[in-house]
Amino acid sequence: MHLYQEQTLKIYNSLSGEKELFKPIHTSNVGMYVCGPTVYSNVHLGNCRTFISFDLVFRYLKHLGYKVRYVRNITDVGHIEDDADEGEDKIAKKARLEKVEPMEIVQQYSVDFHQIMELFNTLPPSIEPTATGHIIEQIETIKGILDNGYAYVSEGSVYFDVVKFNEKHNYGKLSGRNIEDMIANTRDLSGQSEKRNPQDFALWKKAEPQHIMRWPSPWGDGFPGWHLECTSMSTKYLGNQFDIHGGGMDLKFPHHECEIAQNEACTGQTPVNYWMHANMLTLNGKKMSKSTGNNILPREIFSGNNSVLSKAFTPSVARFFILQAHYRSILDFSNDAILAAEKGFNRLMEAIDSLPAVKTSGTSSVDINGWRQQCYDAMNDDFNSPILIAQLFEGVRYINLLKDGKETITTADLDLLTKTMNGFVFDVLGLKNEAETNTTNDRLEGVVNMLIGMRNEARANKDFALSDQIRDRLKDIGIELKDTKEGTTFSIA
Repeated sequence: MHLYQEQTLKIYNSLSGEKELFKPIHTSNVGMYVCGPTVYSNVHLGNCRTFISFDLVFRYLKHLGYKVRYVRNITDVGHIEDDADEGEDKIAKKARLEKVEPMEIVQQYSVDFHQIMELFNTLPPSIEPTATGHIIEQIETIKGILDNGYAYVSEGSVYFDVVKFNEKHNYGKLSGRNIEDMIANTRDLSGQSEKRNPQDFALWKKAEPQHIMRWPSPWGDGFPGWHLECTSMSTKYLGNQFDIHGGGMDLKFPHHECEIAQNEACTGQTPVNYWMHANMLTLNGKKMSKSTGNNILPREIFSGNNSVLSKAFTPSVARFFILQAHYRSILDFSNDAILAAEKGFNRLMEAIDSLPAVKTSGTSSVDINGWRQQCYDAMNDDFNSPILIAQLFEGVRYINLLKDGKETITTADLDLLTKTMNGFVFDVLGLKNEAETNTTNDRLEGVVNMLIGMRNEARANKDFALSDQIRDRLKDIGIELKDTKEGTTFSIA
């Protein structure tokens, strides 16, 4: 029996505004789509919070025994600076300013994104499609919307007709906006003459002569609108209807609202059963902003090279700090807050490290089964990681009482306590025991340096066969030696 058959998971659905019992479309399989980064700059901590939040969701669903197809896109074209379809594509603008090819910008910041996600110990998605890799699919989606009468061509661009769509559908049902109010509050904007209504949004934009990123289409050379890629790629890999769609709270309108409209206009079906949105991260009580300087990058946290924090913090401590708040609540990042998180993280790891020293008894005076279920109850309540962490510290209290001989535990219960702590701390929360990792690295360095010493001795004795054998064997397992005037160093591939 899988865990999902004995646990009752509820998810807060942004569409209904309520927690709903999670019932996947296919009993043992879950389809989940999360809006990924627009790769025109270094990923910031607020973005990381969103991706860590959905990594938690991904991990817990897998932990329960579901087979999860997790799709997270890379936006490498089409993200116009202004929601009114004005201005430049963010990537094209960055390329123009730096005098490089747009795909150089994409490559640079895609690599940065993946490196940061790996440092935060997030699991890679099942599929990571790019917008530029799905131009054909996006053109086909536009054709479907045009055929159904919900879009129009204007001067080489294609726009979604929001007013026409709203005659039979509900544009605004996710964000709670009323289209009549939107129309009433709309000012006449310059450059909007191509559109029938100011609320209409671009499905395909005509590329001006100076625009570098462009593709041929039935309507002329151009590039897709930002909202379109997620509609095309989510349905390609998850079907016209799938279980979960996630993203940051700032994407609810217009991005996700437009996604729903596009899907319904093209397929006639409501695409997603559960909409999930992660809330924002503030810095010292204020919104994070590069323009004001109230901003910090993950690498600056890990290195300590910043003006905000008193010291460097490891990725696992930063991840633990983020998971101490529920994904739907605003979280404020500060020096005091992450220092407190570090203390809690260290207490948790110390308790786990001490589990092998706990002595067992013929009886248990602690209710491990009840405590275990409380851990599941926390996660079953809309992935409530702060309540789970509180329960894990109750587990820490048990461990300390057992070590002091103030409580007793059977061998079976100790095994369950250990399995539960490890399962939730490492598999679900995705934390790493970095002290243990550092100890392992120190031991590895000691062993390699011992072999380097043996190799140096062999070379001094002109035993070049042994010297070469040590070098080659190390290379075979990914450790490469480099001889310099100062001595021999090594690197791990």
